[in-house]
Amino acid sequence: MTSTTKVKTTVPGHHSMVSLLGTRDELLKLVESAFEVGILVRGNDITVTGPDEETRKVVHLFSEFVRLLDLGQGLDEANVTASIAMVQAAEHPNPSEVLSDEALMHRGRAIRPKTVGQKAYLDAIRTNTVTFGIGPAGTGKTYLAMAMAVLALRRKTASRIILTRPAVEAGERLGFLPGTLFEKIDPYLRPLFDALHDMMDAEQLALLMERGTIEVAPLAYMRGRTLNDSFIVLDEAQNTTAEQMKMFLTRLGFGSRAVVTGDVTQVDLPSGRHSGLRVVRDILTDIDGVAFCELTARDVVRHRIVQEIVEAYRVFDEEHADDEVGDRGRGR
Repeated sequence: MTSTTKVKTTVPGHHSMVSLLGTRDELLKLVESAFEVGILVRGNDITVTGPDEETRKVVHLFSEFVRLLDLGQGLDEANVTASIAMVQAAEHPNPSEVLSDEALMHRGRAIRPKTVGQKAYLDAIRTNTVTFGIGPAGTGKTYLAMAMAVLALRRKTASRIILTRPAVEAGERLGFLPGTLFEKIDPYLRPLFDALHDMMDAEQLALLMERGTIEVAPLAYMRGRTLNDSFIVLDEAQNTTAEQMKMFLTRLGFGSRAVVTGDVTQVDLPSGRHSGLRVVRDILTDIDGVAFCELTARDVVRHRIVQEIVEAYRVFDEEHADDEVGDRGRGR
């Protein structure tokens, strides 16, 4: 039989309870709905009553909320929900360490990891020459890579940023699109431009692109180059062939760092072509300075329903994997 515990914790007086619990206790209600405990608030005292383990988790959670406030971070539904998820899954002992890690600051807005997987991804980028961020849509793999690229430019650890992705979208080719080269490639590279606009002023971005300090180009334009002192991001890498992946990785010059992002469940290559992102892990497993970060549905930071959609598709794909192999064997 599970024993019941009552624990009281006191919030330091320099923090208002409104900042901790929400204007209408909406943050407190998030905690109450996530754990099987009773929570009583009187003044700055919070008393938690319930099963031992649940009580311990909730008390620790409130201490982490106070820690976030100490670090100058306001509490909101997003970081409270993220903290709850980390504590429930025992993924990280201190959610405040994850949520306070700053990748980039622009106009008073900090870009930070929101999950343990995103934190591990940022740490991998910081410590490795080549980092692969592999995971479904909404896990922040491209956005965080772009933030680290902009930070490298600011800190002068890179003299330029190069952003690239293969021009493959549902079987279309660049030649089928009208207009100049820039107009042809713009639809493929638009997500990268959107991220850049979030991280620097429009005038600064235009100037850096005009000078070539920031270069955005399709993957085909990387062939034959050696990229020194650069921070390079290859996005949508699941749409590279094995040959293109090798070509890209061998462009890396002295003083450069590369981040390769992609979702191996969203391959748009023509039938019969193997994704370079799917095979590269087996090839580069034992190379020092190369890291692989697997992001999952738990790292999706879009609407809650997106997490559930991603997880539902993952389960479906696993259940029908044998059917797919059988169809290929029968020549379908």
